[in-house]
Amino acid sequence: MSMIERFRSQAPRILGVTRILVGIMLACHGAQKLFGVFGGMPGVPKALIWSAGPIELVGGALIAIGLFTRSTAFLTSGFMAFAYFIHHAPKGFWPITNEGELAILYCWLFLYIAAQGPGAWALDNLRGRAD
Repeated sequence: MSMIERFRSQAPRILGVTRILVGIMLACHGAQKLFGVFGGMPGVPKALIWSAGPIELVGGALIAIGLFTRSTAFLTSGFMAFAYFIHHAPKGFWPITNEGELAILYCWLFLYIAAQGPGAWALDNLRGRAD
């Protein structure tokens, strides 16, 4: 077995680790908005805190543990696309100048997870379905 074949055989585990890391990172953004941890978000409108915060916190946690992964990842992907076009795109065309790189990366990672499934170490796998 070549090195590439061995690496390819680890794809479900790599996807599982990616899902866990990205889910935890999104949940941290939600905790930052809702609870003021990690430096908080001073000056952020209350409407954003109470609309985006729960989606990020609960969605990130569900993705991290791999529960209802596909539907939650699809929802959060759309949420991040919405966030990009509402908040970042009006500041300019290029994501590097409108500070929208993170929203785009989250959007595409969650869309990939929604299409691919949860990978290894997900509660969806114990339920016998990938959502």
